[in-house]
Amino acid sequence: MSTLSDLAQAQGCLADDDVEWLHRLAGDGQLLADLASADIVIWIATADGSFVAVAHTRPSGAATLFYRDIVGERVRPQWRTQVQGAFAEAAIVDSANPDWFEETPTRVRAVPIVRMRAKDGETATPIGVLTRHTNLGEARTPSRQQITFNEAADDLFGMISGGEFPDPSAPTSPRRGAPRASDGLIRIDVDGVVTFASPNALSAFNRMGFDEELEGESLVEVTTRIVPPARQVDESLPVVVTGRAPWRTDVEARGVTVSLRAIPLKDHGTRIGAIVLCRDVSELRHQEQELITKDATIREIHHRVKNNLQTVASLLRIQARRTHSEEARDALTQAMRRVESIAVVHDTLAGGLAQKVDFDEVFARVLKLVAEVASAPNTRARTQSTGRFGVLPSEYATPLALALTEVVTNAVEHGLAGQEGVVTIEAQRTDENLRVIVSDTGHGLPEGRIGQGLGTQIIRTLIQGELGGTIVWQGADGEGTVVTIDLPMRWMKG
Repeated sequence: MSTLSDLAQAQGCLADDDVEWLHRLAGDGQLLADLASADIVIWIATADGSFVAVAHTRPSGAATLFYRDIVGERVRPQWRTQVQGAFAEAAIVDSANPDWFEETPTRVRAVPIVRMRAKDGETATPIGVLTRHTNLGEARTPSRQQITFNEAADDLFGMISGGEFPDPSAPTSPRRGAPRASDGLIRIDVDGVVTFASPNALSAFNRMGFDEELEGESLVEVTTRIVPPARQVDESLPVVVTGRAPWRTDVEARGVTVSLRAIPLKDHGTRIGAIVLCRDVSELRHQEQELITKDATIREIHHRVKNNLQTVASLLRIQARRTHSEEARDALTQAMRRVESIAVVHDTLAGGLAQKVDFDEVFARVLKLVAEVASAPNTRARTQSTGRFGVLPSEYATPLALALTEVVTNAVEHGLAGQEGVVTIEAQRTDENLRVIVSDTGHGLPEGRIGQGLGTQIIRTLIQGELGGTIVWQGADGEGTVVTIDLPMRWMKG
């Protein structure tokens, strides 16, 4: 077990809402570690009164104390009193003297993790404890930026102990491209005036066209000045740059896109300001736009290919109706059906971004193509499917759809010709293999022989050549036919 949910479930002492809260807090572990320049560990209580680590984050700009991850370990004796005190008293407990960890002097702070603020006159009930482990071995005179970062960390630790961080109203957003403390940090007061801006934050705003100092300026006014009047902005931008809500948005100017994330700071419920993290994500957004354009182009290609294939199928149908040769009409009809089965796959791909298809949906549409064959004179065939094919890559969906079209068509045309019967298609999928069994209640194989026609050759080429699988025909005259197709799933893992 290594995940927070697994470890919490093993202890059996936390509700689902508590685990979700810890997940949110662990998601901001890197922010806390970078602001505090310290290792951050989250602990939960065990049934025997001890504590076990469920999350650990190392600082990106300072030396870590822990060479190995301590997730899953029990709290060590030198920290136990602090952790138990913070949990029992629902109060922050600092180490009185430097603590030594593997010959390195450290300072430890234990912060109770509270999910709900305590009512007046009551004590909050912690759901866990967060510890900050600061390496004193590399202590140096802190810069103004580090002092500001530490102050912000202390504010957040106070909010954690008061049930005010993380904010449950904050929307969850993708971690990719999320601004970090090292990318740029701005601290604003309760009126939205900048009291500190890190060099990286100032550089990000400079690239958007703001050439002055940020400190002492209203972040709302600065943003208003740099954003072109004609440009449509996210409606959440005002609440982000004022620090009034824990939201995230993008600001774009002069071809530069900066992602902003606001974290309101509170003291016992009273707003005292905010920190705004910022990151230049211009290249990232450009790559995302290129992917969107590429996906749209691929979808359009699939759509046009589908239309062209349907046109070809229509031409074959017209030609089949006008020919006077029964043999030529059958050949044209079969060709039309093969083209339509390929068109079904392209139509499915045109409707989504992923280059994988739900083959159960594709095959359900392919079966409808057999309806024309089943409606032949004196033939009453029913088809039924069991099991699931699941999701397949497009490059394998096309040959499989075409092969199954041939197999089912053969079962109806030859196996059930001139009689009533059932064709059953069963899909059996495992991690290693996809088995498809097509059986009918028809005439069976004449003297056990396999057909030598074009359809059989197509099936063999597709299954054995393109899909690397095997196909076996079984049956006897008058006993129906069973076709078993086995496909290795190794190509799904590539």
